[in-house]
Amino acid sequence: MSTPGKRGRGRPRKLPLDEQRALVLVAARHVFATHGVQGATIEQVARCAGVTRQAVYDLFDDKTVLFEQTVADVEELVYRHIAELGVDGPDLDLPTWARAGFSALVTLAAEYPDALVVLKQAERAGNPALNRLRTRLAEIYTAASRRRWNEHGIESGRADRALVAMCFAMTEALVDLAWEGDPPEPEAIIDLLTEFTIGGVQRLRQAPEILARVR
Repeated sequence: MSTPGKRGRGRPRKLPLDEQRALVLVAARHVFATHGVQGATIEQVARCAGVTRQAVYDLFDDKTVLFEQTVADVEELVYRHIAELGVDGPDLDLPTWARAGFSALVTLAAEYPDALVVLKQAERAGNPALNRLRTRLAEIYTAASRRRWNEHGIESGRADRALVAMCFAMTEALVDLAWEGDPPEPEAIIDLLTEFTIGGVQRLRQAPEILARVR
């Protein structure tokens, strides 16, 4: 007579719900990025995550809820990655700090290629996650950059927010750029963005009237 509730030999262990949820969200990120919101299916997500379709439904109800939760998960992933790598190190000088920020943005695209794709899909679907993310990051970077501008004799005022927005926009544009032939190495893009930014800061020191008009 068998013992009730005892797992038979060879039967796969059922993962805890939090582990299943994490697996499904990672799989959903890839499936939505690859097939789009309309083309993605629960079956594809389940197969990619290595769980059953019913497990996905039990965790997320339907594809709409799954997409919303995937977007929220991606937003937090990107925020943690960029905020942590870009703002850490209050004693860094401006060139080193600027390079760390650009490196955070560029390496994010390399390590999580599906993340920005999903956020842009959400934007097209009317979910403002990408704009919300830009705003949250701008608040952190603006506060961190203001002190560094001051160290270079630049009283940025409201312009610091505009400068941060420009840096984000430049990086997004280069990450998404369709290059002829093989794209340059990430380090080359990071160096280009860093030198361009530092050169701009040095130029602004010589033309304070430009910032004064934005302040």
